Amino acid sequence: MTKYWIGVVSADHVALAVQNGFIQIGHGKRTGVARQQKGDWIIYYSAKATMDSKEPLQEFTALGQITDDEPYQGLRPDGFKPWRRNANFEKVKPLPIRPLLGELSFIKDKTHWGVAFRYGILEIPEQDFNLLAGLLRQFADANDDLPF
Repeated sequence: MTKYWIGVVSADHVALAVQNGFIQIGHGKRTGVARQQKGDWIIYYSAKATMDSKEPLQEFTALGQITDDEPYQGLRPDGFKPWRRNANFEKVKPLPIRPLLGELSFIKDKTHWGVAFRYGILEIPEQDFNLLAGLLRQFADANDDLPF
């Protein structure tokens, strides 16, 4: 059964993941990617543009589908071996979260909505995924701004 996930990762790290066709969550810990299965979908949410940034970004920044059967360890030039999953990403346009807060059922507390993202990975209902994926896809090729 297909599951739908949100991974919380800074936009610069999302760009690297999309470019290289993998997901990585929770600073490369295995637990971040071990729950997903082949065929599951993930939407990245980026609270900030970079890990060290103090300015909020608060956008959904990528949409992808898991393509492998098991997590694996990548190897970075600095010797770090983060756990990853292969994924195919779609072309999307970043989507601000604030106009959608009232529509997303996984956000229970609309006042303190950031709490929903505190663990770095969360499973979301299919209806929330369909809403977000539809908007991310709809405006991917648009030259103008989002309608909100």
